[in-house]
Amino acid sequence: MKAEHLAALLPQHSLFASCSEDELAAIILHGTLQTFSKGKDIVTQGDEGASLIILLTGTARISMVSSNGREIILDYAEPGSVIGEIALLDGGERTASVTALEPVSGLRLSRHSFETIMAEHAGMALRILRELARRLRQANSTIESDRAYASGPRLARFLQRLSLAGAADGRLRMDLSQSELGMFAGMSREQINRQLGAWADAGIVAIDAGKIKILDSTLLSEIAETAD
Repeated sequence: MKAEHLAALLPQHSLFASCSEDELAAIILHGTLQTFSKGKDIVTQGDEGASLIILLTGTARISMVSSNGREIILDYAEPGSVIGEIALLDGGERTASVTALEPVSGLRLSRHSFETIMAEHAGMALRILRELARRLRQANSTIESDRAYASGPRLARFLQRLSLAGAADGRLRMDLSQSELGMFAGMSREQINRQLGAWADAGIVAIDAGKIKILDSTLLSEIAETAD
């Protein structure tokens, strides 16, 4: 794998998005290619976090089990996503599990290799700190704003997060069951079913064989910003 290929995979706010080709080449040199079959955990909540993984192909679900045993879906990882960086940086346990939704490949970087690269490329450390600070600010903003919204607007906001950028047909980044969407949006399956049915009747979304498409993104955006 070449540095320019890795650079093309990394999304705008990836932990390594601002890296130079030399820095990305060092990551590739020190990394180990791994593959995971569908349903396998890439990382597991509670395990020791001695490495991170850059997802190269496939998609994965990021989830955690709360203290009361409830599974909460936090996000979905796609090619270019960095997995497991929190535990690698602070030396603690994995805060969430990441499960392959299809065959997945990734580049694993150990803590020792990561620290070696940081020592050789000092400028990376400051850029990574800035990106982590941006993520923390964004996470705090998202948590506070989601608390202020009722279930309908909250579901609209989560559909927007899952929407496929630039897709003219309103496709989502991945096909989710209503139960999975409920775990992602913090709603019951019944609430999801009722709300999606109402939106389908109104022409806001379409549901075909369990797949959701956004038909009226403008109206969905208006719903997403309605506080009650």
